[in-house]
Amino acid sequence: MAEDKLGPLRQKIDEIDDRILDLLNERARVVIEVGHAKAGEQKEFYVPSREQAIYRRLSDGNPGPFPSEAIRSVYREIISACLSLEEPMKVAFLGPQATFTHVAAMQQFGLSARLVPLKSISAVFEEVQRGRAHYGVVPVENSNEGIVSHTLDMFMGSDLKVSSEILLEISHDLLSRSGRPEDVRKVVSHPQALAQCRRWLEENLPEVPLVDVASTALAAQMATEDESAAAIASEMAASFYGLKVVKAKIADNPNNFTRFLVIGRNTPERSGKDKTSIMFSVKDEPGILYRMLEPFSKRQINLSKIESRPLKSKAWEYIFFLDLEGHLDDPAVAEAIAELHNYCQFLKVLGSYPKARP
Repeated sequence: MAEDKLGPLRQKIDEIDDRILDLLNERARVVIEVGHAKAGEQKEFYVPSREQAIYRRLSDGNPGPFPSEAIRSVYREIISACLSLEEPMKVAFLGPQATFTHVAAMQQFGLSARLVPLKSISAVFEEVQRGRAHYGVVPVENSNEGIVSHTLDMFMGSDLKVSSEILLEISHDLLSRSGRPEDVRKVVSHPQALAQCRRWLEENLPEVPLVDVASTALAAQMATEDESAAAIASEMAASFYGLKVVKAKIADNPNNFTRFLVIGRNTPERSGKDKTSIMFSVKDEPGILYRMLEPFSKRQINLSKIESRPLKSKAWEYIFFLDLEGHLDDPAVAEAIAELHNYCQFLKVLGSYPKARP
């Protein structure tokens, strides 16, 4: 009796899948036409604002029961595959493979992009600057550990722009070859990952020594070679290196996010929900910090981050990094930045780009 009911339902699913396949190919053909039109006008083939608008429209109009987050994942791969038909996309990222930066790059660009791991943040900037990669992905801040200063420093001497941002929830898993807690004789990971899991480690593995290594991915690789070692790394690292999960989600603070920047050579169009990043140094005058913020406060422009870094060329002088809500093409934002320029020795717009959704 069950088969009598299942047969027609499975046939219906097959018919739906056939229609989906036809529509996917129809979409791909239209994307190819869009690519030809962009080539004639010399426009960027990757448009983050358009991509965000697609995700937002589909999520907002989704009646269910298919989850909106799953729709985003499905369409990320559809968009990635279609973009590869326009032009194969090469994306450099701070490696090695199976790090959280790799996860972030895959989350943003999908499986159809060619993701290239590099050994340093400066190497990622250089790869994009020289045109050997279309885009780069680098970490810029962690909600627990703060700013990645090297990324901010690289913008000082670079013409590259921020094209997009990625917010990635960091979930630390304890991984090993056997997956058995009793086999763990040492725990290896990046110092930041060890620090973020210290309380759990003290409570559950108090006698086990902790070993610092260069990355969570290297830790996972070491765990594949040593059955007594357990690595703190990502779920992706478990899959990539064939490890088993001893314990998932062992971070002391579950609200742990890292923000990544996508760097490229152009500023994206307005999406309607944008962020602008600038860097500047101000003249050493009384009340200058108040005057620095006034252009934004009087226009009711929200500032989401202000960070200062010492100027390497001059002692006791600082460069400021500021994130604000809005796009450089918004009149209020353009006016505020122009007014700020009057108080600055140096000012540089790093980019306007769509705000990431957690």
